[in-house]
Amino acid sequence: MKVLLPVASRHGATQEIGDAIAEVLRASGFEVDVVDPDEVEDIEDYESVILGSSVYVGRWAASARAFVDRFAGRLAQRPVWLFSSGPVGDPPAPTGDPEEVGVLMRRMGARGHRTFGGRLDRGGLALAERAVVALLQAEPGDFRQWADVQDWASQIAEELHAWEIRRLGYVP
Repeated sequence: MKVLLPVASRHGATQEIGDAIAEVLRASGFEVDVVDPDEVEDIEDYESVILGSSVYVGRWAASARAFVDRFAGRLAQRPVWLFSSGPVGDPPAPTGDPEEVGVLMRRMGARGHRTFGGRLDRGGLALAERAVVALLQAEPGDFRQWADVQDWASQIAEELHAWEIRRLGYVP
């Protein structure tokens, strides 16, 4: 089974989460393509999609939202999951899901969404981003919990195996 994993990542931290998810899925027997959402021209060759986005100031990246706009109807015909990356600090802030996730999930019939902690390295930020970080008093550091990412990816792998068995008509 082929899985498309488009990831909108501004500074690479969300991309690394996508790569970790792909590693778990590949170990479970799936073929996975990790790509930038802007590079996707068609999704017909994929039986499933896991769409990820970095979150800044409570919003998903424009490229991830545009991906949904382009493919929402066809995404609703296959198993889809979403993940977000962005909260930083201890405790993580901001709390809760990004504002548009509920709408995106309904548009695609997504099976689930998960928010993972992000990574904040002030040295790699543009001037405007540094200003926002200072205004929000965001704590620098790496707040990604890799065991949580791997557990979530393993759950998806189990669901995809079950979905594939039902789709092919196998009776356990």
